[in-house]
Amino acid sequence: MEKSLVNDNPLLLPLNKQQTIYDGFITVQERDFRMRIVLPPDRQLKEAKLHCCWQLKHLLRGYEHIVKQRLQQSADLVGFILELKTVLEVVLKSHPECRSIPPPQYYSQLISEMETLGWDKLLFIDTEFRMLRLKAEDSAGRQHILTVKLKSKHPAEAPECSADLPVPLAINWTAQSTLEQLHSQFLLVLESLTEFWDVLDEIDSKTWILEPEKPCRSDTTRRIAIGNNVSIKVEVDPSHPKMLPECCLLGAEHVVTPLRNKLNANMHLWNPDSSVLHNLRDVLEIEFPSPATHEKSSFNLECGICYSYRLEAAIPDQVCNDPRCGQPFHQTCLYEWLRALHSSRQSFNIVFGECPYCSKPITVKMAAQKS
Repeated sequence: MEKSLVNDNPLLLPLNKQQTIYDGFITVQERDFRMRIVLPPDRQLKEAKLHCCWQLKHLLRGYEHIVKQRLQQSADLVGFILELKTVLEVVLKSHPECRSIPPPQYYSQLISEMETLGWDKLLFIDTEFRMLRLKAEDSAGRQHILTVKLKSKHPAEAPECSADLPVPLAINWTAQSTLEQLHSQFLLVLESLTEFWDVLDEIDSKTWILEPEKPCRSDTTRRIAIGNNVSIKVEVDPSHPKMLPECCLLGAEHVVTPLRNKLNANMHLWNPDSSVLHNLRDVLEIEFPSPATHEKSSFNLECGICYSYRLEAAIPDQVCNDPRCGQPFHQTCLYEWLRALHSSRQSFNIVFGECPYCSKPITVKMAAQKS
């Protein structure tokens, strides 16, 4: 048995004459793992104690019960080592990212780069020292986070980087890039988007935003309240943030039509030297309700059928066109309500019926698959 053990695992050797303590390495898929196994005097595996290096412990996380079972059921040490190698091969095949654990110089390189960059820039690092979150601040004082996923051969391999941006992180993340260089390039990207975020920050602070409920730095659209059940959805181009954005007016037709006419008639007045909010006021000839002048509760925002504002991801986007009513509804709620009424009629995916509040004619169109 001892000869077979040494032949199969030449780096795992006995440390005493009784051959009850073995220490060294086992090799699996061309990788060496340090381990020590201590046998009781009678050399029974059931009472043996297995000590693993941290790499081996990490790989076997979640498989401890299998290793313990193999230890208790194997006839001898040779059989157990073979079983252990089989388990490791399964783990390495199912987790390709675990196949290459960084060499020691990876960690010394990482610490050196962090010292150069500054530890105050580090927000988070995972237990494997592979994923880092670095903080950065643009010239306006806005906080941003750069997520860096390092490869095991860093810096010889280019890392994977991501951030909450409205455009792809178009940076040439090349091999040999240090953390300081990555951070510096990230700051340049942030500065290129400063005007875009200035535009949206002004809109967010001076108007009532209906969507998105909690804007992220990557969001390019805003749905801005204009009045009761009337809003405008704008999409700002990150590359040209002060140019005329895509606009979509939402609400009752008798209110939306005059606003749409003003937008089309005054489009030539758009001044790219002014902010988007200032231009919208001019071309629509309105003043937007703001947190300083209006309470959000002053807008009739709840669906007249389910009595809630948000239905999963949707907010009310259907409105009764009667000027004396103007009640909003979720598209789904109104569609299902009208379909349930005997007095309603349907043509393809359009349902014709009466408003639940004022009994005036109302229609709703749904996607074809819901008809």
